[in-house]
Amino acid sequence: MGCGKSTLGAALATELAMPFIDLDDYIEEQCECSITQIFGKVGERGFREVEQKALRQLALGPAAVVACGGGTPCFGTNMDIMNAHGITIWLTTTPQRIASRLVLPEQKAKRPLIAAMRDEEIMQYVENVMLQRQPSYQQAMLRFDSTYLESAEQISATAGALAQTLKNIF
Repeated sequence: MGCGKSTLGAALATELAMPFIDLDDYIEEQCECSITQIFGKVGERGFREVEQKALRQLALGPAAVVACGGGTPCFGTNMDIMNAHGITIWLTTTPQRIASRLVLPEQKAKRPLIAAMRDEEIMQYVENVMLQRQPSYQQAMLRFDSTYLESAEQISATAGALAQTLKNIF
């Protein structure tokens, strides 16, 4: 959450001339309601089941850059599904950078897990979640720094660097 998956994913898709799919947007389209509404109806566990179903659908579809939610790799066999059907990338940055992105009102409002938190609580939340999720994230095929995504120029440069890395490795 807040590491730049959607921002960098869209720019990377452009660099690679591939379709871009944000998993949360895909879920909202399929369910015809918002992520917040899904959480409200079925809770986090129910959402994770919906998310896994959507992930399985996308895994069987054409190649695309997919930005999954931050908790996606940590549920059930999701990381196995992603590793079996694509190239997984763990986007890294500092907890401070993530927190600075998440306290923006438009970011908090669309994230049910932090929407009700005070800004000062978000930093501790980010640090805790990063520690909890690290074992799942470490299963990614590639680790890439997503610190610099604060301007159009930074996004373009970072996407270009990631595209080149992917071309060199894979």
